[in-house]
Amino acid sequence: MSLTALQIRPFTPYPIQISHHTYRRIIKLSSKTLSKPLQIKSKSQETHHDFTPQTRTQDDGIPIEDVKIIAKFKSRHNYIRVLEISRKADHPFAGSRLLLLDAPGNIHSISFLFKSLTNTYFDVFAALPPIIPPGPIGILGFGAGSVARLLLELYPGVVVHGWELDSSVIDVGREFFGLKKLEKQYPDRLFIYVGNALSAKVKDGFSGILVDLFCKGSLIPELQDPNTWEKLRKSLRKGGRIMVNVGGSCVEAEDKRRDGKVLMEDTLKAMHQVFGDRLFVLNLGNRKDDSSLALTGKLPDLDAWKKVLPRSLRAPAGQCLNAVMVFVFIPVRINTYISLCALPSVLAFVLWKIGEEMIVPFCWGGGGDPKMLLL
Repeated sequence: MSLTALQIRPFTPYPIQISHHTYRRIIKLSSKTLSKPLQIKSKSQETHHDFTPQTRTQDDGIPIEDVKIIAKFKSRHNYIRVLEISRKADHPFAGSRLLLLDAPGNIHSISFLFKSLTNTYFDVFAALPPIIPPGPIGILGFGAGSVARLLLELYPGVVVHGWELDSSVIDVGREFFGLKKLEKQYPDRLFIYVGNALSAKVKDGFSGILVDLFCKGSLIPELQDPNTWEKLRKSLRKGGRIMVNVGGSCVEAEDKRRDGKVLMEDTLKAMHQVFGDRLFVLNLGNRKDDSSLALTGKLPDLDAWKKVLPRSLRAPAGQCLNAVMVFVFIPVRINTYISLCALPSVLAFVLWKIGEEMIVPFCWGGGGDPKMLLL
């Protein structure tokens, strides 16, 4: 992979700056007529990166003949739809089932019949266990169980506790996404609760918490409150971490006044009040409107982290990265962050300061000292 493929360029200054490589997860389907392809815009780009013009992405439309609606109804909390994408479709989601929970059509779960990895940010969530102490992992915003399936199948010792507000979502997960089979397969490792995820707790605390809480297409308001993060911090055991889907401008809300980028920034500011310099942003795409994840705790050793990841989450040598990419904003001093991209052969990162226009891009080609990249 070349540096040109990474498309490193100066950033537009924002109060919270986002780097340029994204997974896409919550995808959006526009209200096209049935005679036209479904246009989708996902929140987390697929992790495979082939920059040839012929490559289809999650943003490309799916011909309507390749999409089947297998469930559609309104619950107390959500507008639930389950889509099945034909295996013959020329699209990254071919052969998948998608769970949509709001009017804009944001995807909240995805599953494939013959594979566990999703090529979305769910796979990044699944990279958390190697950098947390032993103990239970909480999933706040369980959906139909996409993340739980990854954790249970990739890590034999992991115990998962999941919270979901809408019981209908759990029912849909059991009927259409293999959740019932997962519960039978792991009766002592998977526990599901219907209720307020922000009240989640277990004896002796969580070793890790995965937060994926959206309502009507936007981050829930509680995540912009520092008190929420203080409460969640106290629910961790020593050395525990929280990984959060903080969205971005790519997430379409039902209320147009709830801008995804603004909510992301407000959420990160609230988290920073609680976690200070032990807060990092993992960027998962290469466009300014791509979404991000936040990670709390001490900066992990990236090389050691990569070595202990399950093989399926690591990129094969000599190939384009088609598994987990880790992009981290590293706090180096007050109000200063480095964005670091860990790749098999190329490291690229950017040093910048919050609220300042001066941005200093760097690149690192695998050994020696980083060198400034003049753009």
